[in-house]
Amino acid sequence: MAFTAKDVMELREKSGAGMLDCKKALIDADGDMEKAAELLRERGIAKAVKKEGRIAAEGAVGAYVCEKCGVGVLLEINCESDFVSRGEKFHEIVNKVAKVVAENKPADVEALNACKLESATVKDYITNMTAVIGEKISIRRFAIYETNGKIETYIHMGGKVGVMVEAADFKAGGEETLHDVALQIAASNPSYLVAADVPAEVLAKEKEIMLVQMQNDEKNKNKPVAILEKIIDGKMGKYYSENCLMEQAFVKDDSQKVAQVIGSKFKVVRFTRFEMGQGLEKKSENLQDEVQKQIDAMKK
Repeated sequence: MAFTAKDVMELREKSGAGMLDCKKALIDADGDMEKAAELLRERGIAKAVKKEGRIAAEGAVGAYVCEKCGVGVLLEINCESDFVSRGEKFHEIVNKVAKVVAENKPADVEALNACKLESATVKDYITNMTAVIGEKISIRRFAIYETNGKIETYIHMGGKVGVMVEAADFKAGGEETLHDVALQIAASNPSYLVAADVPAEVLAKEKEIMLVQMQNDEKNKNKPVAILEKIIDGKMGKYYSENCLMEQAFVKDDSQKVAQVIGSKFKVVRFTRFEMGQGLEKKSENLQDEVQKQIDAMKK
């Protein structure tokens, strides 16, 4: 399978490894991007990444919670420039659409586009706002929670990261801790709630990579595989502490795990974390050109 210089750059973005290492890995993997990334990890050149794809598009993540009806929404809308994404008008669009999602509970973006907003459809509203702002606006994704419990949301850095958490068996006085859990998710980006949620195939792949790494290590390469596998089993606690929310060290007090901080105050049922623009391509544009573009749009 052939690969291009763009593929080398993409692998470098994902792995943090050097250009030559990325090129060699792609050669050895016959151009297979996933296999090349795995080879880099096995060689100890690149660290494991939880989510692939560089953060490239502009826009914002917003949230809306209707406590009375027990509905929460996390929503991402994209635009073309950071200049627009920071504007009050753009955030007003995000907030209005998030409320429509909560009220209508559409199954997907296509269904959302058909919902009513300001005497028109959401699709028409977005088209009109595109004309007003002067940039393409697109609704990318959303999550809806319906619950008899409690919903907490947290928006970081004006919409760069958004988190929504559902809690059950909530006891009075647990509000601050639930908010801290939302901050924890924003900062530490867990992939799973508890260790039991990690799929068997994911664990098998992690152990396989660890085994190759240890076999490439001078200190361990001559040890029997059975011994190495036992060592790996002992190291899996670190994987859980990095990837499972309840096993993570609490960001405000790393002497405690998140599960210990929560105690009996409530039970976390689920969470969603959106990182704005993840996996989307962004065109290069310097600040001067971006500002001039906005000025030209205002003149029209």
